[in-house]
Amino acid sequence: MPSSFLLSLNPIPFYFDRGNPIMDKYDIIVNAEQQFAREVTLGVIVTSPQTFWHYIIPGFFIIDFLRRGSAIRQYTQHFMFPRKLALQAAQAISEGGDNPSITSRLQEDLGQWLEALKLFSPELVRMHLKLIDVLIGHYAKLLSAEGNAFHLLIERAYQNHHNFSAFIEQITAAEKAVDDKVIETLGGDEKVKAKILAEQQQIEKRRQKMLEDIF
Repeated sequence: MPSSFLLSLNPIPFYFDRGNPIMDKYDIIVNAEQQFAREVTLGVIVTSPQTFWHYIIPGFFIIDFLRRGSAIRQYTQHFMFPRKLALQAAQAISEGGDNPSITSRLQEDLGQWLEALKLFSPELVRMHLKLIDVLIGHYAKLLSAEGNAFHLLIERAYQNHHNFSAFIEQITAAEKAVDDKVIETLGGDEKVKAKILAEQQQIEKRRQKMLEDIF
């Protein structure tokens, strides 16, 4: 079994990486966000009850394992798309990029992505842009902070518990607005609602743990 899919009984939080002076801050942030998405998916999977068939059908574990790997990849891709756009925009702005042209490119990329997911609507694009705006501010802080590990960038960018808690509230509200619109766009499907709720709970749990550990 690939080691990346094994769950440690006492895992080191992803944001307490040991640091790598070779990696620049952009890569540190991308790697941390990707690991966060994987941990959210694993958290949803671990807390999901197993059916009777998992225990009596030979080979079902292997099938389930492959499905879990696919779920992790899919969620990570969806989680990372707006975050990569935001990080690229934050970097471009810090280098003197033109804001109107950056916003236009964001709208274009978001529209194409949502079209591919069959979720396009002007309102959902607008809500994603609000989320990305919050993320741009967050990533701009991290990119300007000093440190060769993610937790150091967070600590030095936000300085204290209150500031980082305020960011968590802001990003949570923006994500919820997007999630609610996705549920509405998909017709209020109960399975979709349950899946998104489980993901929201895992995100909240991990962000609160990060807040407590760093500050």
